[in-house]
Amino acid sequence: MTTEPSRVVIVGASAAGLTTATALRRNGYDRDITLVDAETRAPYDRPPLSKHLLSGEWSEERLALKTDAELADLAVGIRSGVRATELDVAAQRLALSDGSEIGFDRLVLATGVRPRMLPGSDALRGVHTLRTLEDALSLRADLRPGMRLVVVGGGFLGTEVAATAVGLGADVTLVSAAPTPLERSLGPAIGVQVASLHRARGVVLRTGPSAAVVSLVSSGGSVTGVELADGTRLDADAVFVAIGAEPDLRWLAGSGIPIGDGIECAPDLSVAPGVYAAGDVARWENPVFGEAMRVEHRTNATEQGMHVAKRIVAGDAVPFASVPYFWTDQYDLKLQVHGWLRGYDEVRVVEGSFDEGRMVALFRRGERLVGVMGIGAAKVVRGWRQHVLDGAAWASVVDA
Repeated sequence: MTTEPSRVVIVGASAAGLTTATALRRNGYDRDITLVDAETRAPYDRPPLSKHLLSGEWSEERLALKTDAELADLAVGIRSGVRATELDVAAQRLALSDGSEIGFDRLVLATGVRPRMLPGSDALRGVHTLRTLEDALSLRADLRPGMRLVVVGGGFLGTEVAATAVGLGADVTLVSAAPTPLERSLGPAIGVQVASLHRARGVVLRTGPSAAVVSLVSSGGSVTGVELADGTRLDADAVFVAIGAEPDLRWLAGSGIPIGDGIECAPDLSVAPGVYAAGDVARWENPVFGEAMRVEHRTNATEQGMHVAKRIVAGDAVPFASVPYFWTDQYDLKLQVHGWLRGYDEVRVVEGSFDEGRMVALFRRGERLVGVMGIGAAKVVRGWRQHVLDGAAWASVVDA
């Protein structure tokens, strides 16, 4: 039986961090909780930034994860506008960017990720990434009918921003070194369908190794285009860079916290005595799939926050077992996925088609079902999720 901590400190106040605090209260923890938040705004949701906020459909206020009254009821201390700068695990002390220190009995690391940048982009006007609400507002200010936007990167964020921008009347070109959009996450068969969808809506696609961006082109301190590997120059009034993200962990150098592709956690998401990780930064062995993974999706952050809270209160080293879930809005289609699709061997459509706007597709790796994707079939997809969780044999679900 562990002793209940008298102070929990959570570094990061987005989905994983705030969910941890909320779940601690829900599980009966009534002592001190402090959230260390590098941003000055109250905690807000990030997935709508590339769609609802960027398009102007949602106001900033609608992004709030909790109302002011709900935050007050939660009774947590929020240190806004300061970053964690150094961690001493043995002394249970955390140094902050304002020069202060804070002690803890339990520490939760939920700092999320930061966007990867193209070389030379920091000093140029008109080059955008998207992580914060301010990033989204800055990009939105540049989007207008007829402006030329080059989107660099064909993953979820790049394709969502391309869809939003073309809907606002921008002239959009998406460039990606991968052969098809969303290929890393959904594979080439689905990527081909996504490419057709974007072309039909007016997005120009330049894909494959020859379309890799080798440099930004600028004049007078502003970006004016990009140069591709094949020597092509694309003119642009603005460039949006979505080439992936990396865990925000530089401040942990020298702390003894194990870091590889994220924070290397035990299966229960513990990292060191009294220290846990949750959300985009956490890499752990997922017993559902028998492999280590780090998942940058909103639902995973929430589920891990709840798991860590229960772990802190109950003290039981229960592994975090999950079937990752994510979604992406591509124009009027919502693609929903349950599973872990990396390196799958086969995808089979078992219902509908992409063109119909309703589809169910199953993914195989080896001899087992590892994922299901649906379009316009949320209930059906949720039904298949249990088969993924159970590790169902491919033959038993496809050939039955």
